[in-house]
Amino acid sequence: MSVPRIGFACQYRHPDRSLPAGELKTIEAAYNPRTTTLRWMDSVSQAVAYAKLGEIVEHNLQAQLRLLTYVATLPKPLQMLRLSSDLLPFYSHSKVAAFYQRPEMEQRLIDGFAAIGEVARATNIRLSMHPGQYCVLGSDRPDVVENSLAEFEYHADMIRMMGYGRTFQDFKCNLHIAGKLGGDGIRAVWPRLSHEARQCITFENDEKTYGVDACLALADLAPVVLDVHHCWIHEDAYIDPHSERVARIIDSWRGVRPTMHLSQPQERLQELGLSTEQKLEMPEVLKVAPKRELYGHSARMWNHWTNGYVLQFLDRFDIMFEAKDKNLATLEFYERYLKSA
Repeated sequence: MSVPRIGFACQYRHPDRSLPAGELKTIEAAYNPRTTTLRWMDSVSQAVAYAKLGEIVEHNLQAQLRLLTYVATLPKPLQMLRLSSDLLPFYSHSKVAAFYQRPEMEQRLIDGFAAIGEVARATNIRLSMHPGQYCVLGSDRPDVVENSLAEFEYHADMIRMMGYGRTFQDFKCNLHIAGKLGGDGIRAVWPRLSHEARQCITFENDEKTYGVDACLALADLAPVVLDVHHCWIHEDAYIDPHSERVARIIDSWRGVRPTMHLSQPQERLQELGLSTEQKLEMPEVLKVAPKRELYGHSARMWNHWTNGYVLQFLDRFDIMFEAKDKNLATLEFYERYLKSA
């Protein structure tokens, strides 16, 4: 059986938080992506804009290599990483497409992403990506669908250049169903997705509209990523780790070890009287906080009951942490629950 893993998303945080803020910013900047704005690019000449964008892309490629090198030094259960979606600013935007289509830039991207993929495979780090909220394949607006397809294929291009997308779920690219047409809209555009996109796409339940059952309705197309925090909010209860629906989620991965997501509501709930040891029963939580306050993610995994609950999945799932403190949250969890296991 493969080693169970827990991972963090997109950004590096230095463990020594006692350092001056400026020093922390400098250290962390070497690992984290940079970007710019279309407004700034429109305010300068094309030559200036392209030069700056080239610097940002080069920094981002090198930053991902540094981040992978860091992850490779961690204990094996921590060698799991979500890469940032912001590595190539405005890649899918019509105003910037010409920049990325220049032969010298195309070659730099091929070489840069190939190096990232080689490091990840050599060190056996499990990678993923997660396009943002504006990637809505199930929209009822044709313009939104077109932009969403372009945005997802931007991720597929990066995945392809890294050397993934060749076999089913050799790389996870996660998406919420979203949009008024939901799953029906996704089925309608499914044939338009590239081979690599279809190999890597997964569907995650959200907290408002498209829950676990909506994702399972698409399990014939792609695996389901169970987000237990979203499920708790959507259904007002925690899903049973050994339920029939969890078994169906596992089956949707067709023999690949599934990934699930873990987050918790913000630590402010402690100030409102909820204990770190207390099960977060929705009726009790709603007495002190409206549901909309539960959507935000915590800095660390502060609720120990929830952590114990999630550990029941770890024999079958890898877990992506969605926490504001990024790698520090996974390190703390590992030290508390997994190091001596």
